[in-house]
Amino acid sequence: MSELPDLVSLRLLVDVGELGSLGQAARAAGMAQPSASKRIARLERRLGLPLLERSPRGSALTREGKIVAGWAAQVVGAAHELVRAAEAVRRGGSGRLRVAASMTVAEYLLPRWLGELQARQPDVQAGLDVTNSAGVADRVLAGEVELGFVEGPAVPDGLAGRVVGADRLVVVVAPGHPWARRRTLLRGPELAATPLVVREPGSGTRETLDVVFSALHRASPRLELGSNAAVKGAAQAGVAPAVLSAYAVEAELTTGRLVEVPLYGLDLARTLRAVWRRGRPPTGSAATLLAIAAHSA
Repeated sequence: MSELPDLVSLRLLVDVGELGSLGQAARAAGMAQPSASKRIARLERRLGLPLLERSPRGSALTREGKIVAGWAAQVVGAAHELVRAAEAVRRGGSGRLRVAASMTVAEYLLPRWLGELQARQPDVQAGLDVTNSAGVADRVLAGEVELGFVEGPAVPDGLAGRVVGADRLVVVVAPGHPWARRRTLLRGPELAATPLVVREPGSGTRETLDVVFSALHRASPRLELGSNAAVKGAAQAGVAPAVLSAYAVEAELTTGRLVEVPLYGLDLARTLRAVWRRGRPPTGSAATLLAIAAHSA
């Protein structure tokens, strides 16, 4: 098997994108900048891609680096989840709850809900599977998790659900994209006819977009990517406009790394739901988590 990238190097790459420079990423990792630079150089050789653009003013992610950093964020997050899960197994105990959630809910809402659950029931060990909405529905139907959280226009077949929040999709572009300076509102036919960076089929974001575009002539996507971070990275790199949850791009819009394109005549609102197997309503800690989530709606 080929040598895999190490987690420290992947974390460095993610931090360069989030903190803005290799020097700041190195400081966050507690290492000297030359050592951090060598790690990134090894990662570039391993992947065969230029990840950093180096100049006398410092280092920044290349277009390829932004895309890879999005994928790297998923790998690092999964590693942290592995450690947390192992810790829960080592502690033992009888209070276990397994839930699954779509990426937007998992990244931006569930941490707060699970924190409140932990405050109410400190002995409960909660495990989280992060996947797209279709994957969540499959896990709930298979009985692998007690409760799921999905995005999209409807409750998946075979499941019951309860609304726990609302969201809207937004069109975003890099600051240098022509749409960032347009003076007219973007209309549905023009958006649909534009090759976009979008989430993969099966995600709630993609399902909502597919429903909105169903009556319009639609171009094939420029890129289909499996995470919000990867889609954001591609949009920031100027690959094409992207459509994502407002939750997912809040930080980038605030800092100016992405620009929202105002729309006319398109309803990109969507509903966030908790779901469970029909006829088997949540009980115990799953019911408590559901109540916490529903109360926040």
